[in-house]
Amino acid sequence: MLGQMMNQPLLISAQIAHAARYHADGEIVSVETTGGLHRTNWGEVERRSRQLGSALLGLGLKQSDRVATLAWNNYRHLEAYFGVSGAGLVCHTINPRLFPEQLVYILNHAQDRVLLIDKTFLPLIAAIKDKLEHLEHVVLLSGEDAEAAEKVPGIKFYDDLVDSGNADFQWPEFDENTASSLCYTSGTTGNPKGALYSHRSTVLHSMAVALPDSLDLSARDCLMPVVPMFHVNAWGIPYAAAMVGSKMVLPGPGLDGDSLKNLINSENVTCAAGVPTLWQGLIGALKKANEKVPSLTRTVIGGSACPPSMIATFRDDYGVDTLHAWGMTEMSPVGSVSTLLHKHTQLSEEEQAAIRAKQGRPPFGVDLRIADADGNELPMDGETQGDLYAKGHWVISAYFNVDAEPPHVDGWFPTGDIATLDENGIVTIKDRSKDVIKSGGEWISSVELENIAVGMPELADAAVIAATHKKWDERPLLIAVKAEGQDPSEKDILAGYEGKIASWQLPDAVVFVDELPRNATGKVLKNKLRDQYGDYLIKE
Repeated sequence: MLGQMMNQPLLISAQIAHAARYHADGEIVSVETTGGLHRTNWGEVERRSRQLGSALLGLGLKQSDRVATLAWNNYRHLEAYFGVSGAGLVCHTINPRLFPEQLVYILNHAQDRVLLIDKTFLPLIAAIKDKLEHLEHVVLLSGEDAEAAEKVPGIKFYDDLVDSGNADFQWPEFDENTASSLCYTSGTTGNPKGALYSHRSTVLHSMAVALPDSLDLSARDCLMPVVPMFHVNAWGIPYAAAMVGSKMVLPGPGLDGDSLKNLINSENVTCAAGVPTLWQGLIGALKKANEKVPSLTRTVIGGSACPPSMIATFRDDYGVDTLHAWGMTEMSPVGSVSTLLHKHTQLSEEEQAAIRAKQGRPPFGVDLRIADADGNELPMDGETQGDLYAKGHWVISAYFNVDAEPPHVDGWFPTGDIATLDENGIVTIKDRSKDVIKSGGEWISSVELENIAVGMPELADAAVIAATHKKWDERPLLIAVKAEGQDPSEKDILAGYEGKIASWQLPDAVVFVDELPRNATGKVLKNKLRDQYGDYLIKE
């Protein structure tokens, strides 16, 4: 016997339709690529999204055809999020920080027929357009622009395209498992791989993101996704914001500390989300200007491990709570968020801070486990380390358009992380499996060593790699960037570890560099550091 309930498909179009019906006047503030602020609202975004969907279908696109974007966080990109997917097409957000060769590969592999771009990326597209095998239309996310028309012959203009759409177009209904959006991994080795999300997975992920024990999003919030909308759908925040009715502030291309500080204060932002490097810039700008961010209640930090010192600075100096999140492109991306249980409220501030520095608990919809090298599940005791696996409603079952067998083990996706799980499912990421340091049979966490280093005022950035050692096989090597105006010695930095780790975990040496190599999403390229410094301890 089945339940006697209405059965409506979970579609992204339903989210924006809900926004237009129940909080149409909710404000959307957008920093334009060419400068200045643009103000719109959820009702107008929904109207223009429908017209965009109609116009794209009018170009001859069919269900599940791919429409790519190379764009900053702005209102036109937001309209594309809903207009493309809502029409039954696939919104393929592309990271413009990738190398041109990678962009060509991704656009061809995805078989994108339409490409929406911000003006910033005109030179890039002009240089590679002839290599794009399936591309039929390039659309500039603006009104008419003579310069763009000269650089990319035949280019269309977004505002004209939207105006050409049918204002009476209604969102089509289709199977909720239909593909909605596509995002490629940044890839440190080999070609990037695509994660193809569905309407169902995206809507469920949005609901999870909005939960109180996730990002706690509501109609009372003013949200600013600093995480780019080309990076895993801005962690699902635009979809969740439409669903709950939050005001949104889209920062455009200006992600420096001063720009973020001014935008937070002028628009009374309550919640902002981004990677640690962006928040370093914000904190630096606040300190320099001797200013606060009184409206900001919480920051969401993901993409890479958040140093405990950053959590403490936000809390102690600015009264801002930090939500430490973990996930992957293959997980849409949210896998866990660090929030406290009721029993934790009785702990000291120091003990609570230690819990918040971990990667947190999975929301309903994600299941996690750790296993040994043979795939045997390991205990959730907070001590035993193992390979971290995930499954759930918004975890990929395979990579897009790849012939090889998916990497899953008994239905679980291997994250590539080494972690512990405690009895409450609180995740502590110890390292990437390829980055963990195995010294004399003991494991040393590069993440822990990096967090301590970044917390030292003498350093601006740091990474730890496993360097080859004649006696111990591997030993930790710290590669560090000095903070502005600081000139510490190796001895000074190693002294900063005293009392914080066991003596045998101490890095064997410190190498000072001007900057660390990073990929398109800002993650440190440890493979390059290993290539360059892996034999450093042998050569000494």
